[in-house]
Amino acid sequence: MDAPPPDLRLPKRRGVELALLVCAVLVAVYGYIAVGLTQDGAVPPGAAGYGAGLGALALLAHLAVRFRAPYADPLLLPIGVLLNGLGLVLIYRLDLETPRDQAAPTQLIWSTLGVALFIGVVILLRDHRVLQRYAYLSVAAALVLMIVPIFFPAINGAKIWIRVGGFSFQPGEFAKILLAVFFAAYLAGNRNALAYTGRRIWKLQLPTGRVLGPIVAIWLLSVGVLVLERDLGTSLLFFGLFVIMLYVATGRTGWIAVGLLLAAVGAFVVGSLEPHVHSRVQDWLHPFASIEAGRGASQLAQSLFAFAAGGMLGTGLGAGDSVLIGFAAKSDFILATAGEELGLSGLTAIFLLYSLLVARGYRAGLALRDPFGRLLSIGLASILALQVFVIAGGVTGLIPLTGMAMPFLAQGGSSVVTNWIIVALLIRVSDSARRPQPEHVETGVIAPVVEDDQ
Repeated sequence: MDAPPPDLRLPKRRGVELALLVCAVLVAVYGYIAVGLTQDGAVPPGAAGYGAGLGALALLAHLAVRFRAPYADPLLLPIGVLLNGLGLVLIYRLDLETPRDQAAPTQLIWSTLGVALFIGVVILLRDHRVLQRYAYLSVAAALVLMIVPIFFPAINGAKIWIRVGGFSFQPGEFAKILLAVFFAAYLAGNRNALAYTGRRIWKLQLPTGRVLGPIVAIWLLSVGVLVLERDLGTSLLFFGLFVIMLYVATGRTGWIAVGLLLAAVGAFVVGSLEPHVHSRVQDWLHPFASIEAGRGASQLAQSLFAFAAGGMLGTGLGAGDSVLIGFAAKSDFILATAGEELGLSGLTAIFLLYSLLVARGYRAGLALRDPFGRLLSIGLASILALQVFVIAGGVTGLIPLTGMAMPFLAQGGSSVVTNWIIVALLIRVSDSARRPQPEHVETGVIAPVVEDDQ
């Protein structure tokens, strides 16, 4: 009897991940030191502590991945650490201009909590398919999280925050993960009915109402609640997530066309009738109108000035004036600080990091055999992609401002915690996608793969 063939295994790449984490921490520490040298001509006294803290968080996250998800994509964690580290540097840089509003210490605490939850998800969630069992519990929890802020006062024109004493968080950030789980589970279980049954109108195969109705009702309820709260950025994100996952589940390109048409109609109606949104649309169409009227530059105008001042290589960390943007300089408009002080080259590098993070999420999804995992991975990666597009488009004048937090970079505890959970889920999915298939010990033959159509 011939000897069994040697065990063919994909490399785990944990050493590569560790090396990239070291580089990510060093880049963030260099940025922290560069800000201090520019502002005060000396290395900041907290540089060593910042580097040690960020390095410790990165090492703990790496150990969790090494022992619980050894075949995970080696790029996901280093990208998250680098973006989070750069975000802390940019917030610290803006804190130096606003001594009465220190956000970096709080952001560091939230980042620590985010990494802790990342480690918890990687360790406790042994198989991503377990989440499919809790699809309806997830959507119920998501709706509760979105409805609760209605009963709290509006902040900056939107009812998206829950504030108790000095503590506040944004429940909608967590709801997007829960909705992604529900969409993935429902579409995975009904993808054949969605793709091949129903009535054909023009070039689009419309599923039966019994199949499409529940998920459309959940989506409409979610968007309706968000519109009442004036959280149009998250509304746009949920709409885009729904259309993308429906397209991936059915393979029907007509859903993209229908989604773009409905988005255009909805944007026109809301932009015309809702005063808060209408003012943002007018500011987008005429960003310099306030200057011409003698009232000074608006936030969008200041943002455009910051990008223009940055040029190709930027003014250098700590040498810009993006703090003139005002109250949202550390949140919605933090990308303007990156554009001014790092220039077009630095901004391009940041966008490439986001692109790589999204691409690796898509890659993990496409490599999976189970439909739920495929849809979940693509949905989570699409959340990041849509957020980056909506925020970057708003601060650069491509689309109207919607008021969201740039993933990992911007001030916002709920956002950074949620993004770390997303990365943890992508780590878990990519580990399943890259893990070798079980083999028959007697023969060494790889067991056949049977795709789950449930």
